[in-house]
Amino acid sequence: MTGPCDAHHRDPGACAQLVRDPGASPERTRLAWRRTGLSAAAVGLLIARPAFAPDAGPPEFLIAAAAMAGWAVMVALAFHRGRELRSRFPESSPGSIRAYALVIALMAFLGGWVVML
Repeated sequence: MTGPCDAHHRDPGACAQLVRDPGASPERTRLAWRRTGLSAAAVGLLIARPAFAPDAGPPEFLIAAAAMAGWAVMVALAFHRGRELRSRFPESSPGSIRAYALVIALMAFLGGWVVML
């Protein structure tokens, strides 16, 4: 098992200072991820709005589907991060950070595309 205390194996007193924050920090982070999911839902619905027009065609449907898929990925990432925060020493995986950045870029691109239509 590896953790932050492995670097301090020669000084047990230094490791005693590296403990999980039992306070409100993990809860605030979980709530921030929930707010991010809610705001992503609002953005996704605004991006999908042209698909509900009477003269909507396949491009609008594809944009709406991509926006809703992006929202689903963001909610899944938020759920995964919330579960990570329950561990003793929570760490973000580089893959989830890259996935989150990619989804944000996709949503921004789709939003810009909808504005230009």
